[in-house]
Amino acid sequence: ALTRLRLVAPQCKVDQAAYARASGANKILDSIQIYEELDAAIADCSYVAAASARRRSLSWPELTPNQLAGKLHELPSACGAAAIVFGREHSGLTNEEIQMCHTMLRIPTNPDFSSLNVASAIQVVCYEIFQRLFNSSFSDQSTEVLASSAELEGYFDHLSQVLHDIRFLDAELPGQIMQRLRRLYLRSEVTRNEVNILRGILSAIEKQGLTNQSK
Repeated sequence: ALTRLRLVAPQCKVDQAAYARASGANKILDSIQIYEELDAAIADCSYVAAASARRRSLSWPELTPNQLAGKLHELPSACGAAAIVFGREHSGLTNEEIQMCHTMLRIPTNPDFSSLNVASAIQVVCYEIFQRLFNSSFSDQSTEVLASSAELEGYFDHLSQVLHDIRFLDAELPGQIMQRLRRLYLRSEVTRNEVNILRGILSAIEKQGLTNQSK
């Protein structure tokens, strides 16, 4: 648990100063992976939480660090990796980045001082996860595999295209409906088999539309 660190478009190099502050966690720094975009960094992850202190116009499922630790414990061992996304030091995460995630992660704080620096936020979250790790006995709850972020993004692209084709989406405001659909599916924790079924339905709709057009 908590052995992989992925950085998205980092502004600073992982240099000797970073190793000095790592308190011996050199193996994690040695294996850091660098990505240009968040979607690529979480593509293989089946469950993703986005840490944020700001309230958003579109409500999103929300957990505290303790609740997240419990949620990660409940995930089937057969599922892919889980990820916790922390934003930029000064501006946090964008709405678009949060919409790629299953839930928001909020650390309870004094409302007048709700924002923590990234290092402090990571320490709090890691503490809660390790508390759960050491105080719980782990067992498989299910053999179902959750869909990865990449598989979900493929489904969302497919769904958006079909909804445009059948003129369900408003050409003027397509994003609002898709944002709510994203929230619905991410909250449901869709499995890989379920994504395949959903995409099969979309493909059948597309095929039926082509059949009707040919008549």
